[in-house]
Amino acid sequence: MVAPDEPRSGISQLRRGVLQFCVLAQLRDREKYAYELVRELCEVPGLVTSEGTIYPLLSRLRKDEWVSSFLRESEVGPARRYYALTSAGRQALEKFTSDWAQFRTSVDNMLDNEEDHR
Repeated sequence: MVAPDEPRSGISQLRRGVLQFCVLAQLRDREKYAYELVRELCEVPGLVTSEGTIYPLLSRLRKDEWVSSFLRESEVGPARRYYALTSAGRQALEKFTSDWAQFRTSVDNMLDNEEDHR
């Protein structure tokens, strides 16, 4: 249970739990290189993420075989490591999307009916 003086820690735990699926969602339509993912995720209000969070996460997703990676030559500088969604990653994202919709609806109903529970 979160102490009343620590309201943000609950959000932090929720953010950590869904961030991997946000990364998978970013890869749904095309492969991207890591810095591109970091930049796009940082633009989403509330995610508050950094390279220090994303690179270890990408490594774990690769180990779990939810993403694959490959090097591609860059026109400006060294080769970049790109990440792509695997079929296992796509299945995990689809399952999470379904579960998330149900979870979100349940939480919204609980929050919207706060007066009913007093």
